[in-house]
Amino acid sequence: MNRKLRFGAFIAPFHPVDENPTLAIERDLELVQWLDQLAYEEAWIGEHHSAGYEVIASPEVFIAAAAERTKHIRLGTGVSSLPYHHPFMLADRINQLDHMTRGRTMFGVGPGALVSDAFAMGIPAARQRDMMDEALGVILRLLSGETVTHKSDWFTLDSARLQMTPYSRPHIEVAVASQVSPTGARAAGRHGVGLLSLGATSTGGFNALASNWAIAEDLAKEHGKAMDRAAWRLVGPMHIAPTKDEAVADVRFGLEKWLYYFREIANLPVAPVDPGRDPVEAMLETGLAVIGTPDEAAEKIQALLDQSGGFGAFLFMAHNWAPWAETKRSYELFARYVAPRFQNLNLNREASMQWVGGHKGEFTGAAMAAVGARIAQHAEEKGAENIAPQIREMMGLEKPKAAE
Repeated sequence: MNRKLRFGAFIAPFHPVDENPTLAIERDLELVQWLDQLAYEEAWIGEHHSAGYEVIASPEVFIAAAAERTKHIRLGTGVSSLPYHHPFMLADRINQLDHMTRGRTMFGVGPGALVSDAFAMGIPAARQRDMMDEALGVILRLLSGETVTHKSDWFTLDSARLQMTPYSRPHIEVAVASQVSPTGARAAGRHGVGLLSLGATSTGGFNALASNWAIAEDLAKEHGKAMDRAAWRLVGPMHIAPTKDEAVADVRFGLEKWLYYFREIANLPVAPVDPGRDPVEAMLETGLAVIGTPDEAAEKIQALLDQSGGFGAFLFMAHNWAPWAETKRSYELFARYVAPRFQNLNLNREASMQWVGGHKGEFTGAAMAAVGARIAQHAEEKGAENIAPQIREMMGLEKPKAAE
């Protein structure tokens, strides 16, 4: 059997400013519960501090709450912005979550996506990636149980050591965010950790999949590490429905607000930039998203597998394009009709069905013979009077004559 592909969601999240933020966060928690019920394997939670839409400031707090509401799904920071935290404090919080969730926590890291967040903290955007690299090296040493002394121009560690041994061994799973640039891939390779490819379905992200993985593998080899494709996650937006027309109608609920955020507010070149076009048509033309049927979703997953050479998990970019009921239905349709194709869930069922179907005549004949033998035995012992007429006729039994 091929390796089982995993599925999940990358929850930034994106909530327009015309709705109640308290209820929006509650719905994010409900989404994670729904994913857990549908047997999705992972949910990754973002960290943002400005711009209004991405309202979760602490993925660790969210994960602690979500862990209490779920049973199986693994929960990751998606991602913790390393330049915004003292490495020792962040490593200690993540280590605590590792224990509290009994090993269900994952640690995604990045430099910080919104320049406005860094600006608010006085961090130059040009320094964010270097700060991430430096912090990640220190955090991995701390999570591995080392005692660390490190002096930087933005933090100091003096004989620092986490007081709890990690619950997960050798330590919690770590993944680095990556988009089109090789920054994330280089960091993942240097440290031998997982890779989170955001925007994998965009033209630039899709075309960079194989090259970014090659960069990670080259850096890993240089540093005596090894990359594992099972720890590579690809992220992209989807909304599916029973028919293409239904899917298109669903996303007209919120797609334009999502596009507005990326066109006018966020500093991330994710969405189509022409505000005069029909939003659904523009999105479909770019190939960024699947807005369609389960079959179209499966075609996109297969295209990503072919382009990348193989990866471990695909994560929905959670987007709130559709009303809540239709959003839940989209995840359910994917879990029922798409995920099984890439997880070999029905391989043995199909083989069993074909085998039984191929022997249908033999099995039916044996069953009828067994039943017939019992009927004949009863007729011989008790007579055929109480046997249904059609059965008597089929078996050539005569109804006993009435006594004169």
